Amino acid sequence: MLEVKGLRKSFAHLEVLKGINLSIQKGDVISIIGPSGSGKTTLLRCLNFLEKADDGELTFDKETYQMAHISHRDVLNIRKKTAFVFQNYNLFLNKTALENITEGLIVGRKMPKALAYEIGQTLLKRIGLLDRADYYPSELSGGQQQRVAIARALAVNPEIIYFDEPTSALDPELTQDILSLMRQMADEGMTMLVVTHEMSFAKNVANKVIFMDGGLIVEQNDAKTFFANPHDERTRAFLRLTDQ
Repeated sequence: MLEVKGLRKSFAHLEVLKGINLSIQKGDVISIIGPSGSGKTTLLRCLNFLEKADDGELTFDKETYQMAHISHRDVLNIRKKTAFVFQNYNLFLNKTALENITEGLIVGRKMPKALAYEIGQTLLKRIGLLDRADYYPSELSGGQQQRVAIARALAVNPEIIYFDEPTSALDPELTQDILSLMRQMADEGMTMLVVTHEMSFAKNVANKVIFMDGGLIVEQNDAKTFFANPHDERTRAFLRLTDQ
């Protein structure tokens, strides 16, 4: 579904990504783990062109793009097939839960309002917040806001969803609520690339785990092998710190 070769990104004189190669198959649930500052979030943001890469080649749906020179039109076409869930929700504060879900459908995709609202209400029911359709973000808990953000991502029927530490701003109880929803999405075959500190999710839900450190992919493997027999000492040291 998606392949990246030689992805590089610097901020000023700091090279954050140092030549990332990554392949994602349809239905993959890939967890990206690693210490803070290893480039995990920057990788996600470059894949969805929230940051512009300095170099690298991206192949998506059989089309290949030079990431440093991609056109605005091609970025928009890629974003129509992807969705991004942020760690701090990024909801519109002046719009209700339902409006947050439907805004992209109505404005971005020119969908009739009635159809967009029907989709939005279906998704609110799915995430257990139909009774909160008219609530604003300030009236919702952090976990409820993140569920709305996930529903917004699902509304566009993406081929892949990028999650940037979706539970980092939540307390443990709400974290389990979001992870349960993501597990359900995984069971339904949604392709997901997840930056996370939740080792239980990486171990029990992801089919593939990537360990990043210092702007590089140090190690990647299927989840069972990754946790049972990590090959690199940096990986082993990180897992010891997380008691895995």
